[in-house]
Amino acid sequence: MSHLLPIRKPVLCYVTDRRSLAADPATAKAILLDKIEQAAKAGVDCIQLREKDLSGKELAELVSSALQRIPGTSKLLVNDRLDVAIAIGAAGVHLGERSLPVAEARRFVTERCGGRKFLVGASTHSLQAAQEAESSGVDYVIFGPVFATPSKASFGEPQGLAKLREVCESMKIPVIAIGGISLENARECLRAGATGIAAIRLFQDAADLKTVVARLRQ
Repeated sequence: MSHLLPIRKPVLCYVTDRRSLAADPATAKAILLDKIEQAAKAGVDCIQLREKDLSGKELAELVSSALQRIPGTSKLLVNDRLDVAIAIGAAGVHLGERSLPVAEARRFVTERCGGRKFLVGASTHSLQAAQEAESSGVDYVIFGPVFATPSKASFGEPQGLAKLREVCESMKIPVIAIGGISLENARECLRAGATGIAAIRLFQDAADLKTVVARLRQ
């Protein structure tokens, strides 16, 4: 497992989606920050800020506010915006398949971060993409969608557990499963070889997040 990721398993990653929380932007932001704090306190390992519609300034302000709300060892990762992640002091960046190439991101991190530990992860939707991301120097990959989910419908049909197992067996770095993950199927992903799971609704919509995290840890 990457030394930059938590050593415990499963690694739990909450992916944010503030626009599903409220129609009013100010209200949505306030609710999201509460959700982030709750997730960190409940023991979620990584929180990926996936708020692609925000400007650089707006995202920087959100990252700064979120960092003030995260206690303990939870890591805040910024989706796509490597510049914001480094400037504000996030734990890392998570890249999509249409983001800055991983090799360029890694080179930029080396130049700007010096000796500071900084995570670089990538979303992948095929075995080839996962292998290319690994060879380019990512610390981990998120692979999916494993199961059907509205947020990943644009990436086509679910990959399924067999494909997840194939990816996990071919990789030396952690593979995080995403897409339709629930309390009922999370264990299947781990049995297939996933290091952990990532989700929006599982964490963001939970009425009792501490219980959800505790059950996932079991």
